[in-house]
Amino acid sequence: MKTISLALAACALSFTAASTASAAEPDMAALKGEAAGIIKAFAGSLQGELKAAMQRGGPVEAIQVCSAKAVPLAEQAAAESGWSVGRTSHKLRNPKNAPDAFEQQVMADFLDRQAKGEKAEDLVAATVVDAPDGGKEFRLVKAIPTGEPCLACHGSSLKPEVAAELDTLYPKDEARGFSAGEMRGVFTLSRKL
Repeated sequence: MKTISLALAACALSFTAASTASAAEPDMAALKGEAAGIIKAFAGSLQGELKAAMQRGGPVEAIQVCSAKAVPLAEQAAAESGWSVGRTSHKLRNPKNAPDAFEQQVMADFLDRQAKGEKAEDLVAATVVDAPDGGKEFRLVKAIPTGEPCLACHGSSLKPEVAAELDTLYPKDEARGFSAGEMRGVFTLSRKL
């Protein structure tokens, strides 16, 4: 009887230790999958708004819609998911979207990888980092590739009315001169663990 009690106690201890260890280790695959779903929904909403604006009034209207709707759509995605959701770039259009040190480092790595032949659509980084409050947070950064329709506002040859609208809304705009397929920025998500 004493042997059975000791065996059960040892089993309970090892189960508790295993449960504690797995609770401390985040499920990276699940976090990546959840983040990918949030990006897909956010990007889909924003692209839908931009396509509708392009059909209504061309690139100038799309710029106005992006300026007015991108932040509220990111805030909506954050409110619905409980994650921090945003976009940033190495060539900013909106200075309010300036990258933090982590995002700068990841984008520098992405640009290096892209220069070595990796496609922008495949560039993703996911990790757990120390949060400012002393806890841990999961961070995911995914490159945004430049599609053909994006070149109307982000390419090298902008129509004069497009350039004028960008100059009005974003006097310090750097998000021009991209080619199709290039990374023009990133989605950036985080969640406290």
